[in-house]
Formats: sequence, structure tokens, C-alpha cells
Amino acid sequence: MSDKITGAEALVRGLIAEHVDRVFGYPGGYIIPVFDTLYDYTDRITNVLTRHEQGAIHAAQGYARTSHRPGVVIATSGPAATNLITGLSDAMMDSTPLVVITGQAPASMLGTDAFQETDVMGITQPIAKWSYQIRHADKVAWALARAFHIASTGRPGPVVLDFTKDAQIQLTDRAYEPCRFIRSYIPKPTPAEADIALAAEMINRASRPMILAGQGITIAEAEQALKALAEKAHIPVAATLLGLSVLPSSHPLFKGMLGMHGNIGPNINTNRADLIIAIGMRFDDRVTGVTESYAPQARILHIDIDRSEFNKNIRAHATVHGDAREVLEALLPLVKPARHDEWVRSFDRHNTIEHENVDTTAAYGTDPTKAPTMGEVARKVSEAAGAGAILVTDVGQNQMLSARYFRYTSPRSIVTSGGLGTMGFGLPAAIGAKMGAPERPVCLFTGDGGLQMTVQELGTIMQYGTAVKIILLNNNFLGNVRQWQALFFNGRFSQTPMLNPDFKTLAASYGIPAEDVATRGELQCAITRMMEHDGPYLLNINIDPADMVFPMTPVGKPVDYIMLNPSDVYQPLPDIS
Repeated sequence: MSDKITGAEALVRGLIAEHVDRVFGYPGGYIIPVFDTLYDYTDRITNVLTRHEQGAIHAAQGYARTSHRPGVVIATSGPAATNLITGLSDAMMDSTPLVVITGQAPASMLGTDAFQETDVMGITQPIAKWSYQIRHADKVAWALARAFHIASTGRPGPVVLDFTKDAQIQLTDRAYEPCRFIRSYIPKPTPAEADIALAAEMINRASRPMILAGQGITIAEAEQALKALAEKAHIPVAATLLGLSVLPSSHPLFKGMLGMHGNIGPNINTNRADLIIAIGMRFDDRVTGVTESYAPQARILHIDIDRSEFNKNIRAHATVHGDAREVLEALLPLVKPARHDEWVRSFDRHNTIEHENVDTTAAYGTDPTKAPTMGEVARKVSEAAGAGAILVTDVGQNQMLSARYFRYTSPRSIVTSGGLGTMGFGLPAAIGAKMGAPERPVCLFTGDGGLQMTVQELGTIMQYGTAVKIILLNNNFLGNVRQWQALFFNGRFSQTPMLNPDFKTLAASYGIPAEDVATRGELQCAITRMMEHDGPYLLNINIDPADMVFPMTPVGKPVDYIMLNPSDVYQPLPDIS
């Protein structure tokens, strides 16, 4: 770099060097120099102007999850920076790579309670993979390069660069060089050969093995290696919420979702298996139920790139520290071909009972004048969206039902807030997901509560014409909390009923076509119109407030304690176990 440039321009040129062509941002006083510089690079970088900083970071999360590239967020200081905190925590828990750039007061004013000064470092260090404050233009290239390397390698996560105003306008001649190595930071450890050999031996000896597939498989792009291992050793696969789509829903060895609202087969058989192979997952409490009675007959083999997850929640008998794809590819030659036919069939027998009692017209009827159920809406939308569709969800009943009944055909087909459970995530995340994978249909399932937390992002859709299909499951309640109140708090619906706006009119005010669906008989044609429309669309679907999400394992119960309805706990027959 022969001529000196400002710190702001050094940042923008660094983004271009990292092949960033889209950022999500909202301007303000202490970040104006960066946005002013972006003005000269509109042919190289598009800034997506969201309507709120929380919308920006959730959109960047959706973009990162579908594009397999770090999402970039730019916002100013003070309230703008604090508005990013929810998204940072969400991204940290769900291992989403983000580079978050916040403006800051000039370095000489730090600690003086200057206008819109906030201790971004102190706030973000516990919820980010790395936080760094840039106080001089000479540090811009160095810090940005490290930020991209840290965010996108190993177990991904968000990083924060707090950029003081004076550093943005100072001059520097430091050239940008991508970071490939940081001393003491080993993002991809080499799996120990002895650990691989022991893992293979455990798999070869098992008679009732079961794979628990987490998002680590998606992050490592290990889907084909997982499929090869499962097929060679004939091992049934169940997925965490974030692990859904690692195998196609139609694959004969894919047995469904784990956890509180997971499928009966995987949950029952977790406590029948003699080997649990956990890959890229962290044994979240919503997956394990009460840990004291989790998988009592099984040896636990845990494969993960993050050593801190080993023995954190569930004690493992063996661990392999490494990238999921590298570990699975190393295991494949050592694992012997096998058949576990009776064991695999046992999942299907459990799930047949679920099908007959929970998710079919036999359970809910076929009256076309009744309100549709959440499950049938998800299934019909999935069928209409076709192969390659991406499901984005908000949080609550809409999340659990759509995740369960959507059909996945391709990897990276679900974007949802897993660990943090952030209401309001869905709408902005769907915008980012569509921008990250513009060739794929994106279907957002949301509730009336979650949608209204970030409803202003309909303005972002209006401005950019983002073709998100919004399926609003509207029951005029905070549905998931209502379900808990009905089941465990004697039907005392404290602060869960909601008086809602006319969502069809609201969408129309943003130029988004919309229609109301009151009955099951209206549903299919409305879905068809939505999917055939070339652009964004909103279906406001009337849902019975009493509609609940089942099966359900209540908090504090073993994973195989499964409610089929408010009064019935599933008791598997002896010949099924």
C-alpha cells in the first residue's frame, strides 16, 4: 500500500479482501466514517439497512448459516452496540460465525461517560469468541484478519471489533494480509490415532448403536461421511434441532429429532441403546432430560472439535477430539460392515404409534371447517416448497412443529435459534438466509408473539424485495408458554393472551401480499398461491389456541418419559423395547 488511507478505508478494503460482498448494518455517529467509505464501494459491497440492530445481527446469522460464510454486522456505539447483545449470545451458543464491528467514542474520551460510550469489551467478552478494541488505524488490518480467522475456524462463533472514532479517521499504510495462523490457537486439532481405534472398536462391538447428529456435522461439511458410516455399520441416526438436515428426511436410517419435543423412537431408544455415538453436539438439557437416568445401558462415544464439551453434561466412556469430517473419514476404514435390522425396525414401531396418535388426521380429524393444526401446515408447506427448501423458524410452538414436520432434502436446510431460544429471531434470520442462498426457497414459520418482536424488519423486505415466504401460526397467545400453563400451572393463563393487529393489513402497508386462512379447507390453495408468487408473501393462519406440541418430555423427567397428550404418557409394549 503506497499511499496512506484512513482506518475506515482499511476496514472496507479488508472486507473486500475477505470476499465480503454483503454486510448488515445501521449507521450512527461513531461509525459514520465507515459508512461514508462504504459509499465509495457500493459496486463491491452491499449494506443491508435493517430497521433495528438486533435485526441486523439476526439477519447476519441467517446469512452465515445458509452461505457457509461469516456474516458481517456494522453498527454504531452505545445503544446500537447493546442492541447486538442478544444476537451475539445467540450466535455464540449456536456456533455461528460473525464479524461484528461497532463504533466507539474516540480513544481519548474512553472512560469519561462520553455520549453513547458503552463498555463494549466488558459486555461482549463473555459472549463472543474474541473481542478487541481498535484504538489506532495501524491495527485495523491486523485485527480484521484475526477476526475472520477466529470467527470461521474451529468451532465457529462471533467476534467483536470495537472501532474508536479517531482510529477510523487516522491514516495508515498497513496492508491487509489474511490471517492463517495464531500462536496457541489450534482450531482443527489432529485426532489421536488411539482414540480413533478405540472408537472403531466400540462401534464394531455394539449391537444397539445409535448416532446423535449435531450441528457440528453441518459446520464440518461431514454429511457424506456421516451417511457412509451409518450405512456401512447400519446405525440409526437421530438429530438435534440444529442437526436436522444432516441426512435427508427420507433416508431409511434417519429416525427423527431428539429431545423434549422429539420423535418417540429416538427418545425411547436413547435409553435402550448400548452405544451412543454423539457427533458435534453438546448434550443439551432439552436433549438429555434428567441426566441421572440418561442412556443407562449405553457406553458414550463423544466426537467434537471443542474439548470443553467433553464430560460437561454427560460422562463419556471415550472421546475423539477433532473435526467431525476428519474423524468420520478416519473411522470409515476401521469400521466393519454390520446389520442391526431388529434394532433399526424398533424405531419405526415406536414412530408408528406416534404417527397414529399425534400427527395424522386420525388424531385431529378432517373437518374442513376447523382451524388447521400446526403440524399439517408445516407438512403441506414443505411439500409445496419442494426439494432444497430452507426452513427458518422463530421460537416456540411454531419452531417445534415446523422442525418436526418439515421434510429436508439438502444440507443446511434449517435456520433456528437453538441454545438461546430467541423470540424475534425468525423474521430477520429469514431475510439473511434468503440473501445467503437466493436460489433456494425460504419458508419462515413464526408465531404472533415472536413476529411482533422484530416486525419492523418487514421494512427490510420491502426495501430489498427479499422473497421470504412467511407462515404466521396465529393463535392470539404466547403459545408455548400457554401450553406449559395448561399442563403444569392449572390453566392459569397469566399474561399469555395477546390482542393482535390485522396482520394482513400490516403486511400490505409494507407492500407484501398477504391473506388470512381461517380453516383447513382454505389451506392448500393459499399455500399454492404463496409459493407461486414471485416475491415475499405472508399467510396469517388461524390456529386453535388449544393446539399443543406433542410428544413432550417435561422438564425434570427422563428422556423416555413421553407425553402423547395432556393426560397420556407413552408406555412401550415389552415386544417393542
